[in-house]
Amino acid sequence: MLTIYGCYRSRATRPLWLLHETGTPFRHVPVIQAYRLPNAAASDAPVNTASEAFLAINPQGQIPAMDDDGFLLTESMAITLYLARRYGGDLGALDGMEDSLSLQWALFAATSIEAPALVISYAYAQNRATTPEGKAEIEKAMTDLRRPFARLESYLANRDWLIGNRFTATDICVAECVRYASAHAALMAEFPKVSDWLARCQARPAFKAMWEARLAEPA
Repeated sequence: MLTIYGCYRSRATRPLWLLHETGTPFRHVPVIQAYRLPNAAASDAPVNTASEAFLAINPQGQIPAMDDDGFLLTESMAITLYLARRYGGDLGALDGMEDSLSLQWALFAATSIEAPALVISYAYAQNRATTPEGKAEIEKAMTDLRRPFARLESYLANRDWLIGNRFTATDICVAECVRYASAHAALMAEFPKVSDWLARCQARPAFKAMWEARLAEPA
C-alpha cells in the first residue's frame, strides 16, 4: 500500500498534488510539524515529526515521507518524480532526456527559487510585508529571484509547460516553489510568462482539490 506521511500545510503538497492528478489510491498519514504544537511529546499530541512512530520512517524528522510497499523515500521532489514515473503515465518522464530535464528543473527550483521565495511567503503570512523589516527582506528576496525567474521567463516564452509540451510532475515541483513568491504582485508582474504558467498550473482541478484540502487543515 502506498502511504504518504505529511500534512497538506507542508512540502507534502507536491506529492499530494501529483496523486490528485493520477487518482492513485493511497493512505495519507497527516503527520504535522512538531514546532506547531505546544508540546509535541504530550500523550495526547497528534502524530508529528518528533513522534517515535514517524522517526522510525524518517529519522531526520521531516515531512513528507513515502512508503510504497516497503520502499521508503524522503524529500518532496524525489517522491513526486518517483510517483509520476511509477503511477503517472505522461505526468512522468518518458525517456532518459526527459528524466534529466526533470531533475534539472527540480534541482533548479530547490536551489535557486525556494529559499528566497519562502522569505516572501513568510513575510506575507506573518503580516510583515508592509513593515520596514519585511519590505527589506522582500527586496532582498526579489533581487535573489530575478535571475532564476528571468531564466524561467525566457524558457516559457514559446512553450506552455516545462517538459515535452505537456503538464508533468516537473511543473508541480517548480510551481510549488514559485508559489511561495506569488503573493508579491510586483515581482510576478515583472515576469508575465512565469505568472501565466503558474496560473495554468493552478487552474488544474487536481491543484484545486489539493488546495481545498490544505485550507481545510488547521493553520
